[in-house]
Amino acid sequence: MAILDDLSGFEFEDLIEDVFRNLGYENVRQAEKTADEGRDVLMEEVVDGTRRAIVVECKHTGTVGRPVVQKLHSAIATFDFDGPKRGMVVTTGRFTDPAQEYTNRLQQNDDPHPIELLDGEALREIADEIGLDLYNGRIEILCDETLRPHDPATDVDAPVKERFRDIENIEAADLPEPHSTVTFRPVVAVTADTNAVFETSVGVIHRINDRTQFVVHADRGHPKVADDDVATLVIENFHAAVPLDIGQLTEVFDDVEERRFGQTQTEYKEWAVDRLQDYHTTTVTYTGDNNVTYNKTCKPNLSDISVQSIEPVYLPEVRQTTELQEYSYPYEYYAAGPSRVTLEDGIHRCVHCETSGIDETYTYCPNCGAIACRSHIKTERVEGEPVCTGCAVTERFALKPKYFYGEQNLETFREEYAEMPLHEKAMENPLLAGGSVVAALLLIIGLLVI
Repeated sequence: MAILDDLSGFEFEDLIEDVFRNLGYENVRQAEKTADEGRDVLMEEVVDGTRRAIVVECKHTGTVGRPVVQKLHSAIATFDFDGPKRGMVVTTGRFTDPAQEYTNRLQQNDDPHPIELLDGEALREIADEIGLDLYNGRIEILCDETLRPHDPATDVDAPVKERFRDIENIEAADLPEPHSTVTFRPVVAVTADTNAVFETSVGVIHRINDRTQFVVHADRGHPKVADDDVATLVIENFHAAVPLDIGQLTEVFDDVEERRFGQTQTEYKEWAVDRLQDYHTTTVTYTGDNNVTYNKTCKPNLSDISVQSIEPVYLPEVRQTTELQEYSYPYEYYAAGPSRVTLEDGIHRCVHCETSGIDETYTYCPNCGAIACRSHIKTERVEGEPVCTGCAVTERFALKPKYFYGEQNLETFREEYAEMPLHEKAMENPLLAGGSVVAALLLIIGLLVI
């Protein structure tokens, strides 16, 4: 039936760690397995401003009796924590009547170390609520929230129109509707604390007290830390996540795709801990009591790193393609409502060369639909409008090349040129005409001097 029945004891503890972290408990971690003291998972909660420790006993078994609960009560009492403490027994099965009577009596007597019982049925209900799939053969992250794929206050093609505003010779209002697709890519936001002290005979030589927050791309395959701008986009808009409604989004986008999370929460947690361990490893130089200089590699232990939260959410990757005559212009970005991180900008890119970027000037060619840089845009001789070098028909007049939309415009100008007086023909090449005038003046001056 459920995967719960197929888990090993250690896998069950991994699962319980994931469940409680998703429920919002803090500093959730597994206890050291060097001794069985009735403490499997440790965590903390804040109630009315007071921080309280919770000691969890995990029992992957069919029935849990009173002795297990009594043993946990003793483990709570001996657990070293400066503040109130309580306990919890979690099982894949059920609790006997004596076990339930014992925990009820603790509560009725206002025992300082009360215990809560969580059986397999309640565990499955909680897992469903927080999006942990226990039924498909793996403890998979299920997520039903996404950052907004578009700004609800504007049209879905507003980002494209905004991108076209600085393209010369075309109005954003005249653009055709782009083909819009959205892929909901899974990411997890990880928050972890690293606390470690490194000492030698001379005392403390290095200390780590750091809270790290980063975002991980969580598609199938190896996890990858998101770039800073993407992480900022996710973290700053996490609070504004909305339910992922594929049916509603198909009315807005032409194509909608939802990707699945590639790994379990436990796997992401272990990966994050390994990464932070490497990140915080450093070599410290210090002077010993004998005035000799030493180098020591300070690497935090796994127990020094505590993952506080792993929060899943979908990050919309939007791709909008605008068709303008012979050319297609893609604009791809991660979206969070009105905020975006650009992945590909095919609008600010010359179709004829490698020039790209928003710092250049680009002009639209109405003859073929090209967007070109200044080096590849000319003025059409008959119409006086821009034309790109890729589609223009050219011919030299007064030794200067002229650019035309097509053979018809070229023929029209040939006829006009044939009827022009000599001085107007010469002005088709102002540089040549100006040079000829200067040369003539110099010749006259030379003759006068002679």
